[in-house]
Amino acid sequence: MTQAKGTALITGASTGIGAIYADRLAKRGHDLILVARNRQRLASLARRLANETGRKVETVEADLTSPADLQRVEDILRTNAGISLLVNNAGVGAAGPLVASDVDKMEDMIRLNVTALTRLTYAAVPGFVARGYGTIINIASIVAIAPEALNGVYGGTKAFVLAFSHSLVHELADKGIRVQAVLPGATATEFWDVAGMPVHQLPAQIVMSADDMVDAALAGFDLGETVTIPSLADKSEWDRHETARFAMSSKLSSAIPAPRYNLHKHESVSA
Repeated sequence: MTQAKGTALITGASTGIGAIYADRLAKRGHDLILVARNRQRLASLARRLANETGRKVETVEADLTSPADLQRVEDILRTNAGISLLVNNAGVGAAGPLVASDVDKMEDMIRLNVTALTRLTYAAVPGFVARGYGTIINIASIVAIAPEALNGVYGGTKAFVLAFSHSLVHELADKGIRVQAVLPGATATEFWDVAGMPVHQLPAQIVMSADDMVDAALAGFDLGETVTIPSLADKSEWDRHETARFAMSSKLSSAIPAPRYNLHKHESVSA
């Protein structure tokens, strides 16, 4: 049997990307706490993984947009010292344009993609820091850096996940905590049905299988990446993006406006 590696808590774990993470992490030696809304799917997956891997698999039926359910999962993260890995996978998307979207559904998206992810991370991190180790894997999306691709609120939520992950790396790296943000492109899951654009409507050449996506993400994790984009062939493109971002970051705050905003110059032109 694979050496035990502590417990992984995975949200959105009953199907798709979350279920595959559960399979792969169990095979890597993690016990599991699987969180999702669908009790039957959770139970079926838990039975299969326990039988196949010999790992301990618990299930938590929870809707993370419900404050009471979210609180229950937060309490688990705060009190279970065996948890060494949090996979923030639960999320929902939208493909339609902003002006054609139901703002209440957009708020629900923010509640799941941003609020729940943030609160679960806050629940897990103090214990990780106290123990001197722990891992957080945040499932973002390529729309974090390409928000024009789909619904703008969805892109905004995933940009938050990426920015939040960058901040966590900055704050927690010296405390023994690993943080990885995963930015999948189009992936063959039920996500697209919920988003209003069934996956079969997408060009086949841009759609990755969920198995390949998760395996690539875990390979990126093993390589020590803090940001993994499974579809990006040339890692140097991302490295250049980050180099440019860091180079610019020291120039973003100044007591003096940039010369192109010289108010006196503009006044003289308009006079």
